[in-house]
Amino acid sequence: MRRLLLTTAVATTAALTLTACGTTEPAADDAKKTTERITLTDATGTKVELDGPAKKVVGTEWNVVEHLIELGVDPVGVSDVKGYKTWDTAVPLKNEPKDIGTRGEPSMETVAALKPDLILATSDLPPAAVKQLRKIAPVLEVKAADAADPIGRMTENLDLIAKATGTTDKATELKKQFEAKLDEGKKALADAKLAGAKYAFADGYVVSNQVSIRPYTSGSLIGAVNEKLGLKNAWTVKGDPAYGLGATDVEGLTKIGDVQFAYIGNDGDASSNPFAGVLAKDKVWTSLPFVKKGNVHRLPDGVWMFGGPGSMSKYVDSLVAALTK
Repeated sequence: MRRLLLTTAVATTAALTLTACGTTEPAADDAKKTTERITLTDATGTKVELDGPAKKVVGTEWNVVEHLIELGVDPVGVSDVKGYKTWDTAVPLKNEPKDIGTRGEPSMETVAALKPDLILATSDLPPAAVKQLRKIAPVLEVKAADAADPIGRMTENLDLIAKATGTTDKATELKKQFEAKLDEGKKALADAKLAGAKYAFADGYVVSNQVSIRPYTSGSLIGAVNEKLGLKNAWTVKGDPAYGLGATDVEGLTKIGDVQFAYIGNDGDASSNPFAGVLAKDKVWTSLPFVKKGNVHRLPDGVWMFGGPGSMSKYVDSLVAALTK
């Protein structure tokens, strides 16, 4: 399953519990709280009303699925379950949700059969599909990405989903942990004399024997994390306005100079690792200064590059380990 984004070509679980106060039944205030109606406004300006915190939730995109799992909500339905398990092991599924089809074309019949309280979708899903899903259950649509503020978009989506699922305290905890992880990573790189180091992150793939390389500019989520860590993004190509992703080829790599270069591939997708594959014998690739110096780092599989705090925290750990070894 190729990990390319729908528009250009994301977890720990705990059961939601109520704390009893000296009894085996929920306290009155807690019981009342769970039955209060919730009214939210999604990214499209649509008002979404829920009878209470959503528990049976379907996710049509991997980033919202990751948010759910980190918030302690097991999704009952997920698009391309096999693909998620392949590309996102940083925040793994703990249950066995129903596969609802592809990320771009969910099966309406399958979703309807699950009788969800809530369906989480992103702006990557075609409007026609969202319209159909709204006939099945309330749909909370979030903006998939925003190159103007990638980290802000990630946390806003997390907060909105937390409000819908009654897990705002957990969202606050996750955000604090993520900020602490960024501070920890920045200090580790500074201690290793890498503050301000030129760095380029990319992924790549091979189609019909042609290598395509996708630069993660400052507008990408990973690019924003890199800058929070005190690294300087070496890419000069322009990224798209949503995900901050560019496009280049091996010749384009000659323009980034002497850098630290990192990428993520996947052993489950043979086309996803040209850097250690077809490029290994490419004269342009082998002549690059960072290749000659051995400053090419394959980061571990399973970090979803468009995910939430969980994947980004694992990315920070992986990057720091690679650059300071």
